[in-house]
Amino acid sequence: MNLKQILKGINYKVLKGNDDLEIREIQYDSRAVKDGDLFICIEGYATDGHKYINSAYNSGAKAIICSKTVENLPDCTVLMVEDSRKVLALAGANYYAQPASKLKVIGITGTNGKTTSTFMMKSILETAGYKVGLVGTIANYIGDKKVPAHRTTPESLELQNLFKDMVDEGVEYCVMEVSSHSLYLNRVYGIKFSEAIFTNLTQDHLDFHKTFENYYAAKLILFKNTKNSIVNIDDEFGERVYKDSEGNKITYSIDKPADIRANNIHMHSRGVDFDVTYKNQVAHINLNIPGKYNVMNALGSMAACLGEGISMEIVKEGLENMLCVPGRCEIVTKNYNLGYEVIVDYAHTPDGLENILRTAREFTKGKLISVFGCGGDRDNTKRPIMGKIGSELSDLAVITSDNPRSEDPMSIIKEIETGILKDNYIVIENRREAIKKAMELAQKDDVVVVAGKGHEDYQILKDKTIHFDEREVIAEIVKELEK
Repeated sequence: MNLKQILKGINYKVLKGNDDLEIREIQYDSRAVKDGDLFICIEGYATDGHKYINSAYNSGAKAIICSKTVENLPDCTVLMVEDSRKVLALAGANYYAQPASKLKVIGITGTNGKTTSTFMMKSILETAGYKVGLVGTIANYIGDKKVPAHRTTPESLELQNLFKDMVDEGVEYCVMEVSSHSLYLNRVYGIKFSEAIFTNLTQDHLDFHKTFENYYAAKLILFKNTKNSIVNIDDEFGERVYKDSEGNKITYSIDKPADIRANNIHMHSRGVDFDVTYKNQVAHINLNIPGKYNVMNALGSMAACLGEGISMEIVKEGLENMLCVPGRCEIVTKNYNLGYEVIVDYAHTPDGLENILRTAREFTKGKLISVFGCGGDRDNTKRPIMGKIGSELSDLAVITSDNPRSEDPMSIIKEIETGILKDNYIVIENRREAIKKAMELAQKDDVVVVAGKGHEDYQILKDKTIHFDEREVIAEIVKELEK
């Protein structure tokens, strides 16, 4: 494609060479550059693409886009732009023929609930007869085809490529998780959303955003680029989002007056049922995943789909068709006669841990045992908070390792311990052994919640990443305990 076409609608200055040339592909990783490519220098979280200009040129880059002054420019076309991240997003959209404009894109952001909500909407939209794409933490989907996901929201170039693949496969709707990182780093820049959902805002990612206000500001970006804003008005930040967002606004709630509201909620171990009111319509929903917070996820998903003109009958059927979301309040012992349940959940924030433990408590007839840790190289201020929550809401807490990354696992555990006020916990650093001990201690009618990793099938240690799928681990432990 001609470079001028790739840069249509983008302001730039030619520093060297000319902009009338053919480009093979766009790259932002110098290691991927091949002969005839355009290399866009991105200032990343860990490194800066401007350092690799010569490497890109030596690999065959035909043109280079930078956003700051560089000495000793290579002998190829060099362009200067104000913000190379925004340019990467816009150039990617141009290169792939504006695929997002051919889709109805529904975005969801918030600290918790994004993954479950996208799966709920996918089920509703498919029940309505649409072919649906999904972009998220667990995986990306093009209809029924699963595509591996390496981060919650892909880099803008990969995202535009994924949109193109969806368009080519006849996808009509794309539902996607939109992380605060992706909003701040302009990965979704230029995309116009049909619906944008705000779930909640609690402590997370302060290692990246530094302040809670920055975290909020990043989330708010989504609601400046959508036709409809759908807001959880029960969340303390919901009113701010409602006030600060643009376009048409729809509220959802359990406790406050709202456009769509749930009541008569009845929770049980395998799900929750509730009534929902929207305008003059009332429906009774039987959800196959438990938890009051999943009622909230359902309300936001319903509001988005109702806003797209889908009938309440189809919305109800779509929600009730969904059996579970991998690693989200997933009961992994359904096929075993243990006398107790083991639940795997992705909860890795204070609010997430509190939600899953309060939910499990609702249907725990015996003791509630929790197994959790905190990730390394991430916001360490939440560690004592999670220690306090885990011990207070459990009869027994087993503190263990999560993804320690470059940190010492026991140092992380010691920080968790500083928040614990009760003498109802034990420490077992090895995560597998911690899960096994919890299951050895479990008796009839108990519930064991293993929190933090959910759908993940790996554990990141200091020097390596190992395979670690908690469903497999629990199945192995069941066999060991039967001997």
